[in-house]
Amino acid sequence: MPTYDERLRDLEEQLRHDDPGFAEAMSDGTPRPPREYRRRNAWLWLAVGLAALGMGIAVGHGLLIATGLVVTGAAAHLFDPQRGRLHGRDIPSTR
Repeated sequence: MPTYDERLRDLEEQLRHDDPGFAEAMSDGTPRPPREYRRRNAWLWLAVGLAALGMGIAVGHGLLIATGLVVTGAAAHLFDPQRGRLHGRDIPSTR
């Protein structure tokens, strides 16, 4: 059975493999949120989708409304922290 230190080293190696930027920030003493909690792109796409939706409603153009709805829905999906499980990556629960 592996010792406590060996398990910690394995956990550290797995973290360095999964998110090297986060592991580097932790070793420097300036932590940053893990990759699954950084949502900059999700907010950007949500803003673009809502802008297209609002523009489509203001202009009365159905295709622009539909585009805004689709982009907004896709951006909302980016906020799901468990989306990596579909691709075989194990992302810890946020509970």
